[in-house]
Amino acid sequence: MGSDFSLFAFKVRHILCEKQSKALEAIEQLKGGQKFNTVAEQYSEDKARSGGDLGWMARGSMVGPFQEAAFALPISTVDKPVYTDPPVKTKFGYHVIMVEGKK
Repeated sequence: MGSDFSLFAFKVRHILCEKQSKALEAIEQLKGGQKFNTVAEQYSEDKARSGGDLGWMARGSMVGPFQEAAFALPISTVDKPVYTDPPVKTKFGYHVIMVEGKK
């Protein structure tokens, strides 16, 4: 692969909370060693997504702050997630984001 600018899609998971305090609680669970997908099922208000899995998202299809955060994160796993801390604020609420793949 060439430079990072050649990347055009991210395999993303997130935990979406309306209130920042709830997103911060989710981060505390992650810091305590909980798996990302387990915490997403408990805390995320995006109930349509199992374990916070958004699948592959193309660059340009995500809201600005969410995309910038996803682009900056390294690839990680639900067992040992690297995630946004503090949560990322968008018009939808507060997101805790992790990236499982880039292509």
